[in-house]
Amino acid sequence: MQIHTLDLNFQNLSHAIAAYLIEGPEGYLLIETGPMSTLPALQSRLAEHGLSPGDIGDVVVTHIHLDHAGAAGWWAQHGARVYVHPMGAPHLIEPERLWQSATRIYGEAMESLWGSILPAPAEQVIPVRDGQQITAAGVTLRAIDTPGHAGHHHTYRLGDIGFTGDAAGVRVPGSDWVSLPAPPPEFNRELWWKTLDRLEAEKFAAIYPTHYGRVEDVAYQLGEIRGMIEDASTFVRARMEGGMERDDLVNAYVGWNRERALSRGMAADDFARYEAANPLFMSVDGLMRYWRKRAEAEARRSA
Repeated sequence: MQIHTLDLNFQNLSHAIAAYLIEGPEGYLLIETGPMSTLPALQSRLAEHGLSPGDIGDVVVTHIHLDHAGAAGWWAQHGARVYVHPMGAPHLIEPERLWQSATRIYGEAMESLWGSILPAPAEQVIPVRDGQQITAAGVTLRAIDTPGHAGHHHTYRLGDIGFTGDAAGVRVPGSDWVSLPAPPPEFNRELWWKTLDRLEAEKFAAIYPTHYGRVEDVAYQLGEIRGMIEDASTFVRARMEGGMERDDLVNAYVGWNRERALSRGMAADDFARYEAANPLFMSVDGLMRYWRKRAEAEARRSA
């Protein structure tokens, strides 16, 4: 078995979004599809391995956000079986609500960022529950429910490695800074902490986040994202309580992240890869929504 990292060259940036090609004893399996905007790049990467789309019979997506599964419908329409969290399956079959939700975040940039989205034929979409094993291309993967970033998120274990999607954070190769992807509407601090407990218990020898590439210092990365969840949550909450407006908070949050990244030795040019893979304004919106929902729930309990 071999694992190939395929750079999808998102927004003409290297090391922003990956798909993973697994070369198994009985064929080929794709982990993540990327968005439709990067489909030509994905097809080119496959061609470098002597493959065409027809050689891919199985596709696994960690969750249904567009940077991970935006092209899943295209692959399903071309005959691939698509394995996905049960909560995400209906949105691949009927993607209108998913597209509308993303449009509220990205507005007029939708097409340039993500391209489009196609419905997946229902018979090609295979919901996978927590703990379930799937066999494709002659290899077996086990699904691990890993919410916090999104409720419809799985990590997939293959042997002693894990394909973690966004559950282990975002990290550009060559950097030791791990950033937090916390988009609305499903960021949940407490659920993510439980997810990290579960990932730590798996004792992975290596992980493959979608952003980006193989990570071997697994304990370090999981510890960093755990700390970042707490630090970012505290940063946003303190400024909300101080009355800071959303746009000002976004500017403050971007500056805070940039300072942390550069203090870890990151080159200024590399920060653009983080911003492409993990738009920081989106995390501000997700964190603000989380704290507002918490406040509403506490108010109801005390009423």
